[in-house]
Amino acid sequence: MINRRHFDLVIHGNKRCSAVVGFTWETAESASKEINMDVPTRFFVLLCLMGLTCAAPVKFIDCGSSSGKVSIVDISPCAVQPCQLHRGQSYSVNVTFDSAVESQSSKAVVHGIIAGVAVPFPIPMEDGCKSGIQCPIQKQQQYHYLNSLPVKSVYPPIKLVVEWELKDDNQKDLFCIQFPIHIL
Repeated sequence: MINRRHFDLVIHGNKRCSAVVGFTWETAESASKEINMDVPTRFFVLLCLMGLTCAAPVKFIDCGSSSGKVSIVDISPCAVQPCQLHRGQSYSVNVTFDSAVESQSSKAVVHGIIAGVAVPFPIPMEDGCKSGIQCPIQKQQQYHYLNSLPVKSVYPPIKLVVEWELKDDNQKDLFCIQFPIHIL
């Protein structure tokens, strides 16, 4: 039997990372024997695990959020910026924003901007109300939009800018953000 000790860290209010830094091994014949690491070793292991499992806020620019205001953009996993996304993998995108309007629905529109040309970037769920947002959207409320960004195997290795919009009932942007990525 293994008993684990977890250290939970809360990052940016809503992102949680866990790390196991010590454990107890119990056998049928003996009492528990604890395998311990000294404090500097535990700290080093914790930092390494956090680097592998947590997303840092992504640097973004607002490209015309007329109906809302973005506070945080997270892409997971993304260890360095611009985020290095591997073909054949899927990444989670979490956008925290405040709505300035009421809206019954929301729809995501995503483009890759390559050499100044906006190329549609398909995502699995365009409906924002099925992506972590409880609709109807209320004015002066904070929301956590969560969707996935699949990077297809057929995409070429390239550096580009992703433009991600979430539109309200009137086709105005609850948010519009741009962030650089590097497809590997």
